[in-house]
Amino acid sequence: MSDNRFALPAVDEPGSTEAGIILLGLDVDRLLAGVGFARLADDPALVTQAVDQARHGVFAIDLPGLVRLGRERWLGVRCRLPASRTGEPGALRREWERARDRVADAVPEAGPASAGYLTACLLRRAEVDRFAEREEPHVLPEVPAR
Repeated sequence: MSDNRFALPAVDEPGSTEAGIILLGLDVDRLLAGVGFARLADDPALVTQAVDQARHGVFAIDLPGLVRLGRERWLGVRCRLPASRTGEPGALRREWERARDRVADAVPEAGPASAGYLTACLLRRAEVDRFAEREEPHVLPEVPAR
């Protein structure tokens, strides 16, 4: 009998799907910061690095500034994104791919980083909407790395 609650990706899975699974684990403020920065430079690796640098206070734009940019972007495009369907248990990678396709159709101007972060926001829409709809979302300051 096999246990399919957790399955490793197939060898031929696209790297963007695995990156998406990682994005889904980020805190909401970091997701929105990624959406904000992706508008400035749409490269997934650079966006992730810049968000981390902002989190530690060594980037030209601070984390709250990136979150504000991302919040504005999310609130501007979420009405174009169709609601996420409930996936099958253990099928997160397939659900990621379906959601990424819906984002690509709804926001064709989104580059790879924007599409990735918007896909993660779509899959976590209720949580992201609650955070984004606050008058002034609270972003906790991070303790600088030593």
